[in-house]
Amino acid sequence: MTAEEYRTAVYDVIYLASCAINGKKPDIDRTGKMDLSLVFKTAQRHLLDGITAAALQSAGIRDTQFTQAWAKAVRRTASFNEERTAILSEMDKAGIWYMPLKGCVLQDMYPGIGMRQMADNDILFDDSRTGDLRKIMESRGFEVGKNFGLGVHDTYTKPPFFNFEMHRALFGTGHDRRIVEYYKDIKSRLLRTEGTECGYHMSDEDLYVYLIAHEYKHYSNAGTGLRSLLDTYVFLREKVDSLDRGYINAELEKLRISEFEEKNRRLSMQLFSGEETDGLDDEMLEYVISSGTYGTVQNRVKNKVGGYGGGSWGKIRYALSRVFLPLETVRTGFPVFYKYPVLLPFLPLFRLFRGLIRHSGRLKSELKALGSYKEDQDNKE
Repeated sequence: MTAEEYRTAVYDVIYLASCAINGKKPDIDRTGKMDLSLVFKTAQRHLLDGITAAALQSAGIRDTQFTQAWAKAVRRTASFNEERTAILSEMDKAGIWYMPLKGCVLQDMYPGIGMRQMADNDILFDDSRTGDLRKIMESRGFEVGKNFGLGVHDTYTKPPFFNFEMHRALFGTGHDRRIVEYYKDIKSRLLRTEGTECGYHMSDEDLYVYLIAHEYKHYSNAGTGLRSLLDTYVFLREKVDSLDRGYINAELEKLRISEFEEKNRRLSMQLFSGEETDGLDDEMLEYVISSGTYGTVQNRVKNKVGGYGGGSWGKIRYALSRVFLPLETVRTGFPVFYKYPVLLPFLPLFRLFRGLIRHSGRLKSELKALGSYKEDQDNKE
């Protein structure tokens, strides 16, 4: 797919998602000109194949790839919802407080099941009950990830596709310190969820601030795709008239992400409202388009080097940060080396050989991105 073909497909995906989310039937003349194979690949990259399939279906267009994607999205969402309900019920019985996060909440604001796709489910819980939660998950057939008890979340997986990230905190090591500190004592600001024993939720205002902070975390690291912008649009369409904007603005100022929120909000409304708009933030849009759902190595390297001041010195600092990890990162990612400090001098070599064996493609991409950083900067000047 050429760059021009990809860009055309991106705007086709945006158009179809806008139609689906706003309950409009796509124009048959426009859909007839689409290369559905390229549209499908692009929608997958941004985790929007389900909602684009719904739009095409409403226009009477049957395409095998999209039909299968739509069926898969509906099936996965329904199965995740059922499994999550059962897990939360067990947590209620055990007296473990919890709060579903992100897609678990946002999916109900979308017009239909499967329109808001998720690769996993995220749930915040009482970190003092980590062991008790593990017993619940294992009793339901889940296998716990290798770094259990470390970092901000534990990963639990179960065939055929279940993946639950159970969070002890919303942000942690490697994230913006202001945001980490802001959400350090989030439990005190949560509201009890009616009809549950131990369920909690955020106010609409706090939820919006969290969604923006979470999006900023990804955007400022490796990048984030169109689904995040669509989430913003869906939330604001649902809640905008009832939000206390003064409170939101004050909290965004504390986190120093007001400018990001303004650009993000404006762009999301421009892209998905279905109305003709002027003055798109082309730089932000291009970044989002290139990122895909989970960002890119190139974006992460560029953002990190830029954060270190850019230029040759920024590249050196970035390289050093990749070789010599903070102790907290060692603790969560390499617990054996943390437990036996005498092994720490050998950690860089261990990580290098492991990277060459397990992630050689990613390592090459990172080195290539680092080598081309100066060229990227020169092209901007």
